[in-house]
Amino acid sequence: MAREIVTHFLPTLFDPAELRGGTAVVIDVLRASTTICHALAAGATAVVPCLEVDDALRLKRELTDEHPVLGGERDGTQIDGFDLDNSPFRYTPETVAGRTVVFTTTNGTRALLRSAEAERIVLGTFNNRGAVVAAALESPGPVHLVCAGTGGRITAEDVLFAGAVIDGLGCEIERCRFADDESRIALESYLANAPDGIVPALRGSLGGRNCLSLGFEADVARAAELDRFDLLPCFSPRTGRITAVV
Repeated sequence: MAREIVTHFLPTLFDPAELRGGTAVVIDVLRASTTICHALAAGATAVVPCLEVDDALRLKRELTDEHPVLGGERDGTQIDGFDLDNSPFRYTPETVAGRTVVFTTTNGTRALLRSAEAERIVLGTFNNRGAVVAAALESPGPVHLVCAGTGGRITAEDVLFAGAVIDGLGCEIERCRFADDESRIALESYLANAPDGIVPALRGSLGGRNCLSLGFEADVARAAELDRFDLLPCFSPRTGRITAVV
């Protein structure tokens, strides 16, 4: 039976109820998905996504016994009063091991919380593509690839990774049923750039250009690394936490 793949280029382009019964792969390559993978790989016990800065500040006060770390960004830069920004390189064992990361970003956390009605919610980036593909293959229902975008605009880097997942699933048509043209576009984008063109494609994307303008060139290169981690960040709407499945 063909696997149904649905790609959403922006969180605003679907009704949350459409994800019921399926697996949502939330994609914010530059940089939330990549950074959350780094935080969990560095030993953070959990990442708690928050929509607003005030929500994150309140949670830090409430979670004192978990030694919380405030991380995130607005417009790409560290928020006043926060411990860390949204660079994956800041999330090391020294900064987050054994601690809860309270996290808010401009785009990624919104895409994640918009996907809350899915049966299973995971986060994906090139750094953990293999784990994402394995989770998608296990899904009994449709696989929804949810691209975060940037400021309400479609971003090539998220579409590119959606295509990487589709390619990893072996979706040259026969094993998967494309429910939309977006999935075909995403796959074509990936096949046109893989493997050697991923870094240039990320650098030239909207999110990549934003990172470069802020001096985060190393973050772009790191986000392009394939299968750096064999872990799957999974979000539970019941607990409001992202934890790692290895």
